[in-house]
Amino acid sequence: MNISLNWLSTHLDLAGKSIREIDDLLTFAGVEVEGIVPKGVSSEKIVVAQIKEAVQHPNADRLKVTQVDAGEGALRQIVCGAQNYKVGDKVPCALPGAELPGGFTINETVMRKVESKGMLCAASEIGLPAGEDGLLILPADAEIGRPVKQLFDSDVLLELEVTPNRPDLLSHYGMARELAALLKTPLKALEIPSAKTTTATSIQIDVPDACPLYSAIRISGVTVKDSPAWLKERLESIGLRPINNIVDVTNFVLHELGQPLHAFDAAKVGGGLVVRRARDGEPFIALDESEHSLAADDLIISDTSGATLALAGVMGGLASGVTETTTDIVLESAYFASQGIRRTSRRTALSSDSSYRFERGVDPQGVIPAAALAVKLILETAGGSAEAAIQLAGEAPVVTKPVALDAAKLDQLMGGSITLADAEQILTRLGLSKRSDGAWEIPSFRADLQRHIDLVEEIARVHGLANVPSRMLGTFVPASAIDAAYDADMVLRRRLAALGLYECQTIKLISDAQVADALPLRPLQDGDTIRVKLPLSEDHAVMRPSMIPGLVASAVRNVRQQAKSLRLFEMGRVFRNAGGGKSKDQESETLGILLSGPTRPVGWDQAEKIADPFDLKGLVAALIPGASIRFSPKDREGFAIACDIRAGDQSIGVFARLLPSRERELDFNTPVFVAELDLGKVRKLLKGIEHVAELPQFPGSSRDAAMEVASTLPNSEIEGVIIKCAEALLVDFECFDVFTDPSGAKLAADRKSLAYRFHYRASDRTLKAEEIDTAHQRVLNALSEKAGVRFR
Repeated sequence: MNISLNWLSTHLDLAGKSIREIDDLLTFAGVEVEGIVPKGVSSEKIVVAQIKEAVQHPNADRLKVTQVDAGEGALRQIVCGAQNYKVGDKVPCALPGAELPGGFTINETVMRKVESKGMLCAASEIGLPAGEDGLLILPADAEIGRPVKQLFDSDVLLELEVTPNRPDLLSHYGMARELAALLKTPLKALEIPSAKTTTATSIQIDVPDACPLYSAIRISGVTVKDSPAWLKERLESIGLRPINNIVDVTNFVLHELGQPLHAFDAAKVGGGLVVRRARDGEPFIALDESEHSLAADDLIISDTSGATLALAGVMGGLASGVTETTTDIVLESAYFASQGIRRTSRRTALSSDSSYRFERGVDPQGVIPAAALAVKLILETAGGSAEAAIQLAGEAPVVTKPVALDAAKLDQLMGGSITLADAEQILTRLGLSKRSDGAWEIPSFRADLQRHIDLVEEIARVHGLANVPSRMLGTFVPASAIDAAYDADMVLRRRLAALGLYECQTIKLISDAQVADALPLRPLQDGDTIRVKLPLSEDHAVMRPSMIPGLVASAVRNVRQQAKSLRLFEMGRVFRNAGGGKSKDQESETLGILLSGPTRPVGWDQAEKIADPFDLKGLVAALIPGASIRFSPKDREGFAIACDIRAGDQSIGVFARLLPSRERELDFNTPVFVAELDLGKVRKLLKGIEHVAELPQFPGSSRDAAMEVASTLPNSEIEGVIIKCAEALLVDFECFDVFTDPSGAKLAADRKSLAYRFHYRASDRTLKAEEIDTAHQRVLNALSEKAGVRFR
């Protein structure tokens, strides 16, 4: 939000306060100042100078050498490239040391071998609105040597980020009210005429829960034209473009008081006004000429004929807007429930200053005063006559309740740094009033103050957190399970980073479409996903049941930025209902991994290698050294291939490849492999302190075995049989060859040939050949009996 310091000064006295002091004051009070933009001439060293002479530069066709009088008693030589001046004109002259917008400082210099002792300036070069090309020609009566800043109004634009719980600060008066409390400065009273109201006869509210209060007043005989200079300057000071006097008044009141208004062309309103829900699919063309198909939960303003006039609280309709031919208007001022406005704004992708404020909540008691101020300004700027009373339908909702301040808890939380009297004085300055029963009456513009602790927070903000004394330093706390989990996670992060992966941090909310990418440890059933009751947008409608959707979305953004190799991971919580939504919600912590694209750079000495399942398996094995990692095939709906990831006897996660159709849809040119691991189980597999194992003292020996099996037999089954065999002398084994012949010429098409190498060793002696052969035969017998292997 933009705030003009000059505009702010109309509500309170800021004399003697530097912009830096105001910046610090707002920042420490919880209002983030994102930018400070000076407007107008800021430097005292930019002065009025008169051009006494201008001759052609001896070494440049487009430059002239001027002699100017800057009020110094002697002429100053300046090289200038502008062409729109003549001798005798008065122009801005930036003397050496002057600082121009953008941090550029003027120095004496030499231009094409001619000395130049300053700079003659255009309007835009000294912080004024851009004018004609060339120098800014000043009035003939401007005093030579006088700082130019004294000839023009200057201002400072504050770019503020207001937290969603403080909609009362989304106006100049609201911000002035806050500063007045912080500075202990009186707040100037608003000059708003009293307004008469009458029960509406031409306003119908069909949905009072979405619109508790609606007012309208007809103003006849207006002349739509340019706004007066003061109104234009106010709007331009905060970056708004003036449109016409009617629209400009509504924008002024919005930024003055924080209450959105809208003006309808009365000639385009058929009968009275109706606040209702839209019909599903009802068409609407907004003021920005965008076309929309409305949903049944959108709130609209229509006339009695059914024509849609505006999308309530978001934007007016093009057909009912004020134009140059408008003579009569209907001015709307209303209170709309924030949830519905937020939902409609997100769904239609229509955002306005009005929706921004309604989404956060406006002051219900500010509806009528804002309308009264707007009527006064419209009559002043556009003429005409207004109805005697504002038509009012519904009633202002009560959004606050009395809150008691616990003096004992206040003293405890503030460390005794403030007396109760001073604390009560702060609350009074913030607009609260103390009741006879000791509770505090909360003003309608502070709906965020609901509890005792909210009052303490306000007192602490104004009092200053720096004034609250520090407490005793933390005492020793023994290590806990939480500490151990954190340490284990940091070990995993460091290992993954060392393996070339990049950590992602994604939001815990995903869209319905992203649920298809989920790879939870246990397949989802109907009702397992947890939906957000009032999502900010469709992209944030579901609490993630898996880390994979966020990783896939991150990978897509990287691919569309021409990234080739993707190695991503993320740790975090996932959410689901237990038992198809019949039990309470569950949270668990998982580790997601995504691999895609080349695994190494292409060079003259090595060809490109694309990531495959074995890269991911090797990565998991390196992550948990000492664990025997196996991939056990298990189908997962929505994925091309899938496996359970097993460490020894337990399942620790899931592996899968996205469907090729899904990869193409997301613009991937290479296969995308993902894995999700149960963090709790992975932490337990980490051994903590790694101990160095002694090198074997006795030699080992290897035996190879060629075997023929069914082509559908997974390697994991063979590995499982070998592990369950539990041969004491077998220390390692590996598959080093696979052969198939789809033609069936050398090997039946439904068979495959595998070659394994088995390593045997004893820790206390050198094995004899007979011992090795006997152990090897036991392994082969187990494979033959339990896996149906035929040896070749």
